[in-house]
Amino acid sequence: MVKRYILLLSALFIGSWTLVFAQDPHFSQFYANSLYLNPAFAGSEKCPRVALSYRNQWPALGPTYVTYSASYDQFSNLIQGGVGLHLLNDVQAGGVINTTMISGMYAYTLPVTRRFYVAGGFQVSYIMKSINWDFIFPDMIHPLYGPIYSTIENPDIVNPQRNYFDFSAGLIAFSEKTFFGVAIHHLTKPSESFLRGSDAVLPRKFTGHFGTEIDINSANFKRGELKIAPQLLFHQQGEFQQFNWGLYVARREVVAGFWLRQNFNFQYDAFIMLVGFRLDKLRFAYSYDLTVSKLRNSTYGAHEVSLAYTFTCNPREKKFSTISCPSF
Repeated sequence: MVKRYILLLSALFIGSWTLVFAQDPHFSQFYANSLYLNPAFAGSEKCPRVALSYRNQWPALGPTYVTYSASYDQFSNLIQGGVGLHLLNDVQAGGVINTTMISGMYAYTLPVTRRFYVAGGFQVSYIMKSINWDFIFPDMIHPLYGPIYSTIENPDIVNPQRNYFDFSAGLIAFSEKTFFGVAIHHLTKPSESFLRGSDAVLPRKFTGHFGTEIDINSANFKRGELKIAPQLLFHQQGEFQQFNWGLYVARREVVAGFWLRQNFNFQYDAFIMLVGFRLDKLRFAYSYDLTVSKLRNSTYGAHEVSLAYTFTCNPREKKFSTISCPSF
């Protein structure tokens, strides 16, 4: 019954495709997906880095939104900048809508002073979307016997696939302990409608993020052993707003994070809890989104897992430092 309900919602969504604007998948561990957050992060670790992520949103409703992410980036002395490759697959309603994105990016870092730097990045993406026209429409359902009728909907007016190029850009300014950045995704506002004759564009997404790192010095901890990192993150895409605020607490190899996600009308969506481990070059984190909106009793929140490894390298030149942002 739940799956039928999801398919009905999907059908209604497609039926009003010219009026509804899509939104990008999102991650609660946004710095574990730094290339997805802002292309200016490409090569920010200097050494080669591989990152993997998995997110399952609203599992109580079945396979509603499942997102996979994989990325690779490193700094290259040959081109004096960072390069990155990002792959993302977003599966909605168990495969009713499937989106695959392949992105390449380049970021250049400019030393403004000895302790202040600015990095600018540009991203080119190729996006492949597909729709499985196996819906249960409202006119197919008998009140007693379920879906026994034929539908009057015409599948010939729907393109089962939609492929297009997309472009994004970002900027990050940082010092030894503090950073802030902005990014604009979907610069050209590409059309992604499956409906023939429709021009439903993907609205631009504007992102702003800020963070700083504070060492806690006391008689109980050695210098640099305990740190807190307050963070702010803002997304705006069409009429959709998302504002995340919280902090990370790190002691040696263990990291914990606590966040609230809301909009500017003080409508709270989720309380996010994270625990992570850093073992030499390897890091792992798990987070859970506890839904606090009106959907809290029917969705079971969201689970997210990230895994990353940074390879050892010896850069021939080190004209600037790495960005002191969290790993998760």
